[in-house]
Amino acid sequence: MCVGIPMQITSVTGIAGTVSESAELIDLSLTPDAQAGDWVLTFLGAAREVISTEDAQKISAALDGLRAIMAGDDLGNAFADLDAATPQLPPHLQAALDAGQSTR
Repeated sequence: MCVGIPMQITSVTGIAGTVSESAELIDLSLTPDAQAGDWVLTFLGAAREVISTEDAQKISAALDGLRAIMAGDDLGNAFADLDAATPQLPPHLQAALDAGQSTR
C-alpha cells in the first residue's frame, strides 16, 4: 500500500520543489501549477495533487494517529472529522431513494 504524505512547498525550480518538512526535493511534473506555499500530496517523492491546508491538516492528523497506534499509544482525536460525520449516499443514489426507487 502506498500512503500519501502532505508536504508544503517552500521553493520551486523547474519541475522540482523543496518541501519544508525535510528540505528534500520532490518531483512536481504531475502538478505543474504548484507554487511555493502550496500543500501537495506526495507519493514516493512525487507530488500527485495540490491540496488545501485543511486537507493537509486532516491527513497529517490521521497519519499521526496511525503512528500512535503502531507505537501502542492512544488514537486520540486523529479521526475527529470522521467521528462526527454521518454516512451519506452518493447524489445519484440519494435521488433514487428520494424518488422511492428500491432494489428490492
